[in-house]
Amino acid sequence: MSFCNKLSRIARQSEKHSSIIIASSSLKSFSSEATHHRYHQETHSFLEPESYINSWEPPRDPKEAERMLAQLRRDYAKKVSMYRKDYVHEIEMLRVEKQRKDEARLVAERAANEERRRLKAEAAKVRAEERKVFQEEFRRTLMKEREEKLEFWRMTGLKREEKKKDKKKLLHEQSSLWIEPKELEKKITEALVESTTL
Repeated sequence: MSFCNKLSRIARQSEKHSSIIIASSSLKSFSSEATHHRYHQETHSFLEPESYINSWEPPRDPKEAERMLAQLRRDYAKKVSMYRKDYVHEIEMLRVEKQRKDEARLVAERAANEERRRLKAEAAKVRAEERKVFQEEFRRTLMKEREEKLEFWRMTGLKREEKKKDKKKLLHEQSSLWIEPKELEKKITEALVESTTL
């Protein structure tokens, strides 16, 4: 009887251990596997209770009891081995499915990054074109202002030259009325003597 208790304890521990592993793996990726968990709960079919649970009836012959116990152990070991294989297979399938989803997500992220880079490059190209147009317009404006300033300075220089010419001409016209230095003393004495003419 104690051996059956031991077997049932081992079975419970292995179930608990497998449920702990499943729980810890599902906690790691809870958000991504929430739908899988719900689907699994809806579609999961539980196994029938095992026939060896509460099936032990101690025979009168100890050799028969030993043989039955050995058979029970073998059956239990086979079933545990089968359950472990199923569990490993299911975990492997989950891993493959997760890997496929991760690869699909990576492909989608890569495509989104490439699209973002392409849009960024196009925006940079448009900004470069706008900058080029602005610089060209700015250069034209500067050239126009420079030409206007040069024209202004040229006109100012021409006006200055014109004024100088007019001044020179006026001075030349006035210089014909000037008195020669030789006759200056004579004119001064005449002016002093005949002050009325002044």
